[in-house]
Amino acid sequence: MTGFARRTFMQGTAAVGAATQLPWLLASQATAADGEDVPAARPAPIRWLESTPTENVGSTWGVSWPKGTLPADQSFSLRTAGGDRVPVQTWPIGYWPDGSLKWSACAIGAAAPAAEEYVLEPGAGLAPRTKVRVTERADHVMVDTGVLRCRINRSGTTLIASMSRGGREIARGGELVCQWQDGVEDSEDGSTRRARFVSHIDSVEVEQDGPIRAVVRITGTHRGQRGREWLPFTVRLYLYAGAEHVRMMHTFVFDSNGSSDFIRALGIRFRVVMRDQPHDRHVRLVGDGHGLLSEAVRGLTGLRRDPGQEVRDAQVAGRATPPVDTFPDNVRTRLHLIPTWGDFTLAQLTSEGFQIRKRTSPGHAWITVDSGHRAAGFGYVGGVSGGLGFGMRDFWQKCPTQLDVRGAAGDEAEVTVWLWSPDAPPMDVRFYHDGLGMDDYPEQREGLEITYEDYEPGFGTAEGIARTSELMFWALDATPEADRLVAMADTVRTPPQLVTTPEHHHRAGVFGDWAPVDRSTPERAEIEDRLDFLFEFHRDQVDQHHWYGFWDYGDVMHTYDGDRHTWRYDIGGYAWDNSELSPDLWLWYSYLRSGRADVFRMAEAMTRHTGETDVYHSGPYAGLGTRHNVQHWGCSAKQVRISTVAYRRFYYFLTADERVGDLMRELVDADRTFLTLDPIRKIREGEYAPDPNALAIGLGTDWGALSAAWLAEWERGGDDTYRDKLLTSMRTIGELSRGFFTDDVRYDMDTGAYSSDSDVARASHLSAVHGLTEICSELVRLVPEETGFAEAWLGYCRLYNASREEQEAELGRHLGNLNLRQAHCRLTAYAANRLGDEDLAQRAKEEFYRGEAGYPRDLTWERRRVEGPSALNPVDETDFVSTNASAQYGLAAIQTLALVPDRF
Repeated sequence: MTGFARRTFMQGTAAVGAATQLPWLLASQATAADGEDVPAARPAPIRWLESTPTENVGSTWGVSWPKGTLPADQSFSLRTAGGDRVPVQTWPIGYWPDGSLKWSACAIGAAAPAAEEYVLEPGAGLAPRTKVRVTERADHVMVDTGVLRCRINRSGTTLIASMSRGGREIARGGELVCQWQDGVEDSEDGSTRRARFVSHIDSVEVEQDGPIRAVVRITGTHRGQRGREWLPFTVRLYLYAGAEHVRMMHTFVFDSNGSSDFIRALGIRFRVVMRDQPHDRHVRLVGDGHGLLSEAVRGLTGLRRDPGQEVRDAQVAGRATPPVDTFPDNVRTRLHLIPTWGDFTLAQLTSEGFQIRKRTSPGHAWITVDSGHRAAGFGYVGGVSGGLGFGMRDFWQKCPTQLDVRGAAGDEAEVTVWLWSPDAPPMDVRFYHDGLGMDDYPEQREGLEITYEDYEPGFGTAEGIARTSELMFWALDATPEADRLVAMADTVRTPPQLVTTPEHHHRAGVFGDWAPVDRSTPERAEIEDRLDFLFEFHRDQVDQHHWYGFWDYGDVMHTYDGDRHTWRYDIGGYAWDNSELSPDLWLWYSYLRSGRADVFRMAEAMTRHTGETDVYHSGPYAGLGTRHNVQHWGCSAKQVRISTVAYRRFYYFLTADERVGDLMRELVDADRTFLTLDPIRKIREGEYAPDPNALAIGLGTDWGALSAAWLAEWERGGDDTYRDKLLTSMRTIGELSRGFFTDDVRYDMDTGAYSSDSDVARASHLSAVHGLTEICSELVRLVPEETGFAEAWLGYCRLYNASREEQEAELGRHLGNLNLRQAHCRLTAYAANRLGDEDLAQRAKEEFYRGEAGYPRDLTWERRRVEGPSALNPVDETDFVSTNASAQYGLAAIQTLALVPDRF
C-alpha cells in the first residue's frame, strides 16, 4: 500500500472555520463561532404541550439558552402572555464549556394560573405566597405544600407514614408490596410456593427543598419475612407548592435470573381513614375516556323503599346525605339490612379489556360490576369527610395492572395500585427457547444466519433490567364531583407538561444539526409530508399491533413480515427493535423541530422503556444494553451502543427528569465493561486478555456511546474526570493516522487516550448510526480548539460515501461496499456545510434521493388496509417500511435539510 501522510488525508478539510460563506452555511450554524456576535438571550415563550390543563398539579420543564449569554446562576421571571407575574423556581441543569448557562430547569406550583402561554426571561422571580416547606428530622422528613402535609419515614417498611390536610389524616402506611412465587405452573397438577415482601428503606435524601418544588429520594429493597432482600427500588416523591397530591416515580431493578424467582404481584399500598357512615362513603373508578363508576359502600339507590330524591341525588354526587333521622322510617330502620360493599377490584389484564368486580367482604363471592376497554388507572375511596385519589400513568399500556380497594366498610380502607396484577399469571422473564443445540460459537453464528438472533447460553437473562412507573396520590377533603374526578384521571393519563418552542431551542444552538419544520418549497414540503407519513405510520402500528405490556410498552418492532401481515415478533433479531439504528434520536429530533405533542409522548415512552428495560443496571452486564431480539434482554450482544446516553439527553434536558439523570450518570464508567465482556468473542482467535491501558474499544458505536455519557456529565457540571477523558479522547483521535477510519485502535481506560500502530483504513456502516454523527457534530462546535478532531470527523464525513477512487487516493485503499448510504448522506451534507462545498452539497442531495439501503424518492408513499381473514386485526401496511430505514431516513432528512437547505 502506498505511504500515507496525515496532510494528504486532510486535504480539503483545512477550510474548517474558513469556509466560503454561503448563505446556507451561515443559516445552519448552531452556535456563534469565535469572533462572531453572540446571540442575545431572548425571552423564552412557554406553552403547554397539550391543551391548558383543567387540573393544574404543577409542572417542571427545561429551557435552553445560547452559549455565552447568561451566567450559570442566572435567575428568571415568569409571566403570563397577558403580563401577570407567576411564581417560578429555576435552577441550572446544563452548562456550556465556557461556564455560561445552557439549560435551566423551571417549575411552577399547583396554585399557578393555568394560562395558555407564558414568557420566561432573565430577572428576579416572584416568590410564591404558598411555599413548599421541608423539615428534616432524625427519623423522618416532613413536607408541607401549604395544603398537604406528608411525613416520610427514614427507616422501616413504611415510606409515607401519613398524608394529612387541615389537621386531618387522610391516608397512612404507604409502602411497597410484592408477592414472590418460586415457579410457574405449566401443568394442571403443578404447585408453587409464595411469599410476601414489603419495602425496606435504606436511605432517604432531600434532593430539592422548594420553595415551589420539593423532591425526596428513597432507596431500599423489598424484604421477605425470612429476611431475604430482593428487587432494589428507588422512589422519588415530588411535592409542589399548593398541591394536594404527591407524584411518585417508582423504579425497581429485577435482580435475579428469573428461573426460580417470579413476581406474582408488585404494587404500592396505602391505608385510608374512613370516618363517615357507610352510605356517605364512596368508591370511584374511571374507565374508558370519561366513563365513571360511582358507587357507595352502602347504596341508597334502587332500593325497594325510596329514601327520597334528595338522599339519592346527594349519594350519587358524592355529597353528604341528609341526616339519617330525616330518612323515611321504612328506610331508616332497615339501613343495617343493606349490604355494605367493602372490596372493589379493577383489573386491566390486557390492553384491550378491563373488568370491575366487588364483594361485601373476604370469604364471600365476587360480583361482576361491568367491563370495558382501557381504564384510566384512576380511582378514589373515601367519603364526605375526605379520602384518597390514586392513579397510575400508562395504566392499560403497561398491563397487567390492577386497582384494589379493600375494607372500605371498616375503619380503614386499603388501597393498592398494582404495577403487576395479582390476578395475572406470574411475571415470566425466562429465555424463550432451549438453545436449539447452539452450544458453541460456530453453531451460534449459523443461527445468526437464519433467524438473525445472536444467541449464547446464559446471556438471555433479565437479571439487572429495570422499570420505572409514575403514580399520583391525592389527599382530598371530600369526595370530588364527577367533572373533577375525570379531570384528575386525565392528569394521570397525560401529566401537564410545559415546553418552549422549536424556534427557541434552535436559536440556542442545542443538539446539533436540525432546524424547525420548513415547507417553503415544493421539495421541502414533500420531504416534510414523508416525515409525517413515517412517524404517523409507526405511531399507529403501536396500537394496531398492540405493542403494550409491562416490559414492552415504549418499544417498536424491527422488521415486518408481509406474508403473515404482522411484524416479525417471534423471529430472532427481527422482533423488538431495542433502539437499533436510533429510532429514539429520530423521534426526539422530530419533536424538537415540530413541537408536536404526539411525537413527544411517543419519544417519552421510548426513552422510559429503552433506558430501563433494554439496559442492565446491575449484575455482570451493568452499563450495557441488549441488541434487538424476541425478548428485550434475549440477545447475547450486550453493547454500549444500546445503553448510550445519546438517546437519553433530550428527555433529561427538556424535562429535568431526575430518574433519566440517574440513567445517564450510571454510564460514565461503561468502558469498564470491556474488561469483563469481549464484544468480539465469537470471532476472536486466541484468549481474551484485556489490558485496561490498551483496550479494543472502537471509534464508532463504542466511543460514540462513551463520549455521549462524558459529554452529559460535563454539561451537568459533574466530575471533571469525565470532561478530561472526553477531551483526551478527542485530541488523540485527531492524532490517529487515519482519523476515524483507523483500524485496530487501543484505548487507555485511565486517561481516555487512543493510540494505534495501524496504517490500515477501515469503516463500518454501523459506526455513525447510533448517535456518533450527532455527538461529533456537537463536540466540534463545543470544543473548537480540538482542530485535529474536527478534521478527523470531517474527513470521515467527506469520504464515507465518496467514490472508490477518492477513498483510495486519500486512504491508500478503498473502503469496499459500504452500506446505509442514504443514512450517511447527512455526513456528506455536514462536510458540504463545513467546507462550503457546492459539489458535496449536491452529492448529499443525490445520495438522499437515491435512497440506498433506505427509501428512494420514487417509492409509493401510501398505506393499504389489510383485514380478516388475512390478518388477525385490521392493520395498515406499506411495501417498504422498516424501523431501521425509517429512523435513518428521518435523521438523514432532518439533518440534511438543516445543513444544505438551499439544495431543496
